[in-house]
Amino acid sequence: KVMAWIMDEYSKFYGFSPAVVTGKPVDLFGSLGREEATGRGVMYSLEEFLKGSGRKLADVSVAIQGFGNVGSNAARLIAEQGGRIVAVSDISGGIANETGIDISRLLQWVESNKVVAGFPGADAIDGAAVLTCKADVLIPAALEGAITVDNAQQVQAEVVVEAANGPVSPEAHDILTARGITVIPDILANAGGVTVSYFEWSQNIQQFRWELERVNLELERVMRRAYNDVATIARESNLDLRTAALVLAIKRV
Repeated sequence: KVMAWIMDEYSKFYGFSPAVVTGKPVDLFGSLGREEATGRGVMYSLEEFLKGSGRKLADVSVAIQGFGNVGSNAARLIAEQGGRIVAVSDISGGIANETGIDISRLLQWVESNKVVAGFPGADAIDGAAVLTCKADVLIPAALEGAITVDNAQQVQAEVVVEAANGPVSPEAHDILTARGITVIPDILANAGGVTVSYFEWSQNIQQFRWELERVNLELERVMRRAYNDVATIARESNLDLRTAALVLAIKRV
């Protein structure tokens, strides 16, 4: 709504200008699919990583720190593809179920209770324990600096997907990489939101709204291509994905 207000204020002085800002509500010239876009991009990035070893989302267990917009949508979308969400946390604490948390029921619980704590379909655990619990995939989707030198050695996941901004400190990144844990960096993994913001701008310029199916298809195309562009540089130059993403960015600039 703030973005819609900014657009309205700008338009008072310069005429109708929906493209001046993005992230607007759908009924005020925003884009369909924007709310779930970051979580959807996280899912696509993880899927592309798993393809490297011939696996699918249904083959892995996933722990997610944070159950706000990004974490909850990533959990829902991954679960819909058969992924087993074994641990979730938010500001209230954590929950775990090694056989898999019913995400549709958890979403209903959070809608009613505002927090994950107390969810009857899982065991209560300390919120910080989600970062170091046994899972194939760890998705920090909450705060910056969640994984530091203090807990990087305890991370058990094979891959860390940075859904938040800067959830792995530089020192922790080095520790994880040295341990053979892949980090899919935020510059790549959580780019789905800003990508759909670009789509919103494009739609506003054209004065034409895309259907949700087109938004999601375009996002999938961009995210999969971006992951593979970065992975190709990482493989050819023997770099981790974060360094490879920065190399690609500098080349493009």
